[in-house]
Amino acid sequence: MFQFYHHKAPLKTPKRIISLVPSQTELLVDLGLEEHIVGITKFCIHPSSLKNEKKIVGGTKNIKLESISALRPDVILCNKEENTKEIVAACTKIAPTHVSNITTTGDVLKLINAYGEIFSCKEKAIQLRDTLCFALKNFSENLKNTKRLNTAYFIWKNPWMVAGNNTFINSMLELNYFENSFKSQERYPEIDLQKLETKNIDLILLSSEPYPFEEKHKSELQKYAPSTKIIMVDGEMFSWYGSRLLKAFDYFERLHKSI
Repeated sequence: MFQFYHHKAPLKTPKRIISLVPSQTELLVDLGLEEHIVGITKFCIHPSSLKNEKKIVGGTKNIKLESISALRPDVILCNKEENTKEIVAACTKIAPTHVSNITTTGDVLKLINAYGEIFSCKEKAIQLRDTLCFALKNFSENLKNTKRLNTAYFIWKNPWMVAGNNTFINSMLELNYFENSFKSQERYPEIDLQKLETKNIDLILLSSEPYPFEEKHKSELQKYAPSTKIIMVDGEMFSWYGSRLLKAFDYFERLHKSI
């Protein structure tokens, strides 16, 4: 699940960290490691102060290897979904590279534990993990009598794509009693809008990222699913893992009240 590629784990606690994953950057900050972050992506927007204080080394799919190398990192943090195999391979030639693979809340808790070990911040990691576990238990308890809704979660347009199985988004849908209408398909399948009405979908969620869906896109989809409720949702709450979950639970509760 979590692995150092091509290099062994650092022999001592890494002090110069480059994070190529926005949600993992936020997690580092919440673990008290902000001062050790030397490089981030342009999408690492939480907290907002980082973009003015840290070196931006590109995006998640397009990095500047020269900038990364010049920062002399002790470790580079990647993610199987966010970063390409080519990026991981290139990073391993510069520094030990840790790659996460997150599809469930259980994976999130294990990642927090792993960072606690790697960055010698076990106490803060345990505290954050326990806080998340408590919040998750409360949230699940509050929703236990919630009616399940057949749901499609759109992430892209032209081509139209949805979240399928083996994704963190799918786990968040399940947590919310949103029955993923496309869970029989892996990852992020392209779909034919002509077949939407045959899926008996109760709810369509249009995410704010990676494609920036807006209110105007509702009418496009409504033509293919005239009896389905369509709402806009904050994509960060469904796809950012780590400490973002602490904010996501409150957001989900408000979302359920609005449906």
